[in-house]
Amino acid sequence: MLDVTHDELLRRAKALDLPALHHIDGTDEPGGGTAFAVVSPRDGQTLTEVPDARQAEVDHAVAAARRAFDSGPWPRLAPAERGRVLLRIAELLEEQREKLALTVSLEMGKPITDAYAIELRAAINTFRWYGQLADKLTDESPHTAPDALALVTREPAGVVGAVVPWNFPLTLASWKVAPALAAGCTVVLKPSESSPLSALLLGRIGTEAGLPPGVLNVVTGDGPTAGRAIGLHPDVDVLAFTGSTAVGRHFLRYSADSNLKRVWLELGGKSPNIILPDAPDLDRAAATAAWGIFFNQGEMCTAPSRLLVHSSIAERVTEAVVERARELRVGDPLDPATEMGALVGEAHLDRVLDHVATAGAEGARLRTGGARTLADTGGSYLSPTVFDRVDPGMRLAREEIFGPVLSVLIFDDLDEAVRLANATEYGLAAGLWTSDLSTAHQVSRALKAGTVWVNCYEEGDLTVPFGGMKQSGNGRDKSAHALEKYTELKTTWIQL
Repeated sequence: MLDVTHDELLRRAKALDLPALHHIDGTDEPGGGTAFAVVSPRDGQTLTEVPDARQAEVDHAVAAARRAFDSGPWPRLAPAERGRVLLRIAELLEEQREKLALTVSLEMGKPITDAYAIELRAAINTFRWYGQLADKLTDESPHTAPDALALVTREPAGVVGAVVPWNFPLTLASWKVAPALAAGCTVVLKPSESSPLSALLLGRIGTEAGLPPGVLNVVTGDGPTAGRAIGLHPDVDVLAFTGSTAVGRHFLRYSADSNLKRVWLELGGKSPNIILPDAPDLDRAAATAAWGIFFNQGEMCTAPSRLLVHSSIAERVTEAVVERARELRVGDPLDPATEMGALVGEAHLDRVLDHVATAGAEGARLRTGGARTLADTGGSYLSPTVFDRVDPGMRLAREEIFGPVLSVLIFDDLDEAVRLANATEYGLAAGLWTSDLSTAHQVSRALKAGTVWVNCYEEGDLTVPFGGMKQSGNGRDKSAHALEKYTELKTTWIQL
């Protein structure tokens, strides 16, 4: 953990040498056209400018990845050799942990304590886990007729285009890049224009760790131009995207309009968190509900933004969540004492405030928060917000807000709780609090969600897959199952 004062972190942040170039074919390269400013949401100040990639720059990055895959050493290395490079990336991430954590805090507003202890831990563990897994995979030899030999082998799928969002810029990039590299693929990574700096540093670290030129390329630019160019590119074989459902639809269209590349989508969520009267610890359930929606400023696809509470305990639980929201320390992301930092930018803050205004107009009751705070800093801060008396048909209960805004809904029986939980177009995650083992199993099976947490929230490790159902996407990040996205199955039948 960081054991540094706020003033010292401010000094170190000011001294950072932030990247300002693409990382293509193993080198830092300037863009061929315009640049755009990376603005810190903590104070509204410009951190640096990075290239705004056009078609030619995306073509250059994809060509580098194509050469590295078709004729370079990476796909042909022994898996153990690839694993050693991934382990070296993990080591370098650890060595540069503070610099990377500061960069994440500056570019997207995450509290420095969370950036260091959670974001960087996840990225380091991801590269380490896939580095250790790389040579543990096996092919198949099915039993068949005695005069034939059947082999089923996994081969790297090719060039991967990875497009990732700003809320966990290193974690989500690592979830795509590490398994793709472990499988023997090459990658063109496009981070969000709001948080490109940590991804550029990851590209440099990959080269320093021993990735051959062209294996990991990082280009900066916006979605409509750079993201679209990757999605439509005929030399990209696989597209892995995390972001909004609306943008996910674009990538499916890009695939249909180009080479029918495989598209793996991890999209939005409107996750329910169900608390039953027999929860083993109601105080802990309420505290976890508050932590879950306010962690990372509520900017999480899995955020438990719908708190479903049984009517017999609704007021007790809601009051405990409201009390915690009022206690939460909102402040400068570079202050180690800050518990909730800044939203990613002014435009996003305005969108969240629009949801807050609509909720009030539709009849939801504001229990706390709902207003901008710390405006004198120039940053994009919102006070933790809780609404109750929320009707399932309200926009507040249906749409992903992606901010620190909780809606409380009441149910009277278990069937109603499940109906409310599943009454959404999303299916990413859900929570359930109960002491009854049968209830835990039955409700978990009934919930249409890729992950169900029982008596906890946001728990797990790299051994388990992560992904959604319905309009929350397809495919899985994390675990050995992630390799299915980046490999092709080949059958070889040998007549003896």
